Amino acid sequence: MSEVRERILAVTLDLIGEHGIAGLSNRLVAKAAGVSLGTLTYHFASQDDLLARTLEAFVDGEVARLETVAQALEGTTLSLTEALEVTREIIEDQAGRRAQIAQFELNLHATRNRDLAAASARCYAAYERVGAAALRAIGVPDAERVAPLLAAMVDGLELRRLAIGEGPSLDDAIARFLAGPGAGAGP
Repeated sequence: MSEVRERILAVTLDLIGEHGIAGLSNRLVAKAAGVSLGTLTYHFASQDDLLARTLEAFVDGEVARLETVAQALEGTTLSLTEALEVTREIIEDQAGRRAQIAQFELNLHATRNRDLAAASARCYAAYERVGAAALRAIGVPDAERVAPLLAAMVDGLELRRLAIGEGPSLDDAIARFLAGPGAGAGP
């Protein structure tokens, strides 16, 4: 991939995180990326193409990052406290607030543009793989079935935190989830 194309995709992700998809325009992207409008349209035939490639580039990076974590977890044994630390590191290691917001925006956009659904599915599958690896490391039976539920809960908690700046503690929520209904919790 060319340096110009990579810069356009990175800028687009950042702008989506700042303005949302509705606030995105080719002129805004071109200006922020330091390219002409013609260069932008040379690399991306339409805004849908730009959005699809932006999501794919984000997902490619996330999948690579998460596969490394999942591989490191395979065959290990962790305490719940250690697993919670790994979870926090995975979330905090993202590029930042704007990238997280952009990810939510692009995944929501995938509900309206089925061409993006495959990229969203790849990203969620990577979150579930790393979740299953962490769950196996703490001895949770049937980790592959539990991982999608855990990933959905973490996603919801992160969306809430981004939207209103507060919410249940991630550690407490995961500990309570793993303990089951009605159980006391604590890492």
